[in-house]
Parts: sequence; C-alpha cells; structure tokens
Amino acid sequence: MARPDKAAAVAELTDKFRSSNAAVLTEYRGLTVAQLKELRRSLGENAQYAVVKNTLTKIAANEAGINTLDDLFAGPTAVAFVTGDPVESAKGLRDFAKDNPNLIIKGGVLDGKALSADEIKKLADLESREVLLSKLAGAMKGKQSQAASLFQALPSKFVRTAEALRVKKEEQDGAGTPAPVEADSE
Repeated sequence: MARPDKAAAVAELTDKFRSSNAAVLTEYRGLTVAQLKELRRSLGENAQYAVVKNTLTKIAANEAGINTLDDLFAGPTAVAFVTGDPVESAKGLRDFAKDNPNLIIKGGVLDGKALSADEIKKLADLESREVLLSKLAGAMKGKQSQAASLFQALPSKFVRTAEALRVKKEEQDGAGTPAPVEADSE
C-alpha cells in the first residue's frame, strides 16, 4: 500500500504535468545550490524548477497521460514545469547549460508531444511569442496597406482612362470638321 506522503507527492506532480504547457527534464548532478537558484531565476516567472524522485515522477507522468518520458528517468532528475511561453524557459535552460556544463537537458514534452534535447535547443532558438506576434501583425498591416493602394488605384486609373478617351474624342471631333479658311488679302 502506498504511503500517504508519496501519494500526495504523485498527485502534486500529476497536477503540475497536467497544468503545464511543457515540461523539460534535466540532470543537475554537480550543480551547487547557488547555481540551482540562479537556474530557477533564469527560467522566468512562468516556470517552476523542481528536483524530483524518478519513480514518483514517472508514475505522475503516466497518470497525466505522458508515457513518452519513461526512458529519461535515470540519474538525478529535475523538471522544469512551464506554464507560460516555453521558448523563454527553453532559452533560459540552454543559456544556463552553456555556462554550466553540469546541467544536461535530457528531453521533455510540449503540449503532449515528446521532445528530444536537440528539439528543445531548437525551440530555444525561436523568437519569443510576443516578437512572432508583432512580426505577424506587421506583415498583416503591410498587406492591408497594399490592398488599400490596389483598391484606390483602380478607380483613379479608370478616371484617367476616361479623361484620356474624352480628350481623344474631342480631338477627333475637331479634326472631322474643316477649319474655316481665311482669305488672303493681297
């Protein structure tokens, strides 16, 4: 029979897996407490970094419907539970791992899809959600101004063509009637 404290820990981890957008598993062997504190700060405010017990975390992940992480629960493991922008947290992990080679990114899960360590590093190379949204808004604004120019060009082109036809018709009408000839007064 499971002990109540372990059952509570599994329930808490299960809730964290279910409520987070992403979870990244890391190995922290060799990091000091001060370095772990610095790592927690670098992840941003939308992520929690917790040192976990492999067996309990594996049970919690399976209860949350995540079966793809089972192979990663070996050695000392810590999990970054991301509730906000996963790119920001992935950048924090990548940058910290560059400065501290003892931190090893094992893999993770993003919206139910398993990610390898390389995929997490590629995720970190993306621009943040806000930057991508602003680029999208800029592109859409540009397309709207192009459409407005196009819609404005059609009527003005029509008016110029109609005016050119009117002038041409007046010239033809003027050429069709002979001009009065003036007699020489010699």
